[in-house]
Amino acid sequence: MTTTQQAPAATREALGPTLIKLREEGLDIVVVDGDLGISTTAKQFGARFPERFFTLGPAEQNMIGIAAGLAATGKIAWASTFAVFMPGRCFDQIRVSVSQPQLNVKLFASHGGITSGEDGISAQAIEDLALMCSLPSFRVIVPADVVEAAQAIEVAARTPGPFYIRACRPKIPVIYDASHRFELGKADLLSQGHDLTIIASGVLVSAALDAAEELEARDIHARVLNLSTWRPLDAEAIEAAARETGAIVTAEEHLVQTGLGAMVAQHVAATGPVPMGFVGLHGYAESGGWQELLAKYGLTSKDIVREAEKVLTRKS
Repeated sequence: MTTTQQAPAATREALGPTLIKLREEGLDIVVVDGDLGISTTAKQFGARFPERFFTLGPAEQNMIGIAAGLAATGKIAWASTFAVFMPGRCFDQIRVSVSQPQLNVKLFASHGGITSGEDGISAQAIEDLALMCSLPSFRVIVPADVVEAAQAIEVAARTPGPFYIRACRPKIPVIYDASHRFELGKADLLSQGHDLTIIASGVLVSAALDAAEELEARDIHARVLNLSTWRPLDAEAIEAAARETGAIVTAEEHLVQTGLGAMVAQHVAATGPVPMGFVGLHGYAESGGWQELLAKYGLTSKDIVREAEKVLTRKS
């Protein structure tokens, strides 16, 4: 599978238009904003439905409390800001006010990972997914492109309970067309292969597809899975990858020791250990162009290829 001919788009661009569509279809949606509605595109919903849009300024703890209160009255409550602020600044409020009572609050966090770029280290959320996966009642999603992001937003809006959706700042390749159907808790098979499996998420799904093409040219046949749902984890797809290909490489824009690689490795260790490799972050980054940062910190298709070749030397 290759990317579509559609122009690159940021996954954050899906929020406003999708929420407008769902409200026009009758869903009882309200949105609470942390003063970043232009960047998250939530402000588009506010322009269309001003009586359902509440902006609080940079007061993320209050934003979560108000979203929880709205959900408690029966609304489908969305809260949006940057990932570094949510969950970074308001984890306790999310834990106590949303996760424990399992309220119908949907958190949409833009600018996840290091692809926030020139905003610098303080604005780069590389721990957010570990924090959110630590909360038992949350479903956690990292869409691979804007098409999947829109569908994930709709699934979240129509499914009761807490959700966390992480979006990116830059315009990235569009992988899917309109025929794609996002399924919560299901990894999507993008490429067949029997030598190893690349399990990727978010902005690195496109890089995983490029890596598979390069490996194919070297007569190495890689299966590629887009694991956009981190919770619930698709145990069946992971077990099949280990059993049928005998080696796994994970690729993520997050700290590997607490992210996708750690979760997949834990499951593989418990059900059928195979050699594994990990492409991801090992510490904080710096300010710079997002593509330059991905290259410097080893988050490119070439890094995935290199890790795949290392893993195959350990495959029995």
